[in-house]
Amino acid sequence: MKVLALTGAMLLIAGSAFAYDGTNCKEPGNCWEPKPGYPEKVEGSKYDPQHDPAELSKQEEAIAAMEHRNAWRVYNMKKTGSFVYNVKKIPGYDDTTAPPVN
Repeated sequence: MKVLALTGAMLLIAGSAFAYDGTNCKEPGNCWEPKPGYPEKVEGSKYDPQHDPAELSKQEEAIAAMEHRNAWRVYNMKKTGSFVYNVKKIPGYDDTTAPPVN
């Protein structure tokens, strides 16, 4: 009885793995198809994300600010031997200048 139940479970699992017949695959494993009406070329269509340069520069500015704070943290760690997360607690910290070079 257990063998019959185990065989049935294996057939169910194997059957679900072969559910897609692959008739429209470009190559094995690449069976994505666009919905009807989706353009061949996305650029210039309503699906084009059209990234705003101002929005992209916000991320660059945030990364630059993060690297600036991290430079101050490393400077303080080398100087004092203790890590301080809040950069405002680091003596001499300034938003506009890089940490001194030792």
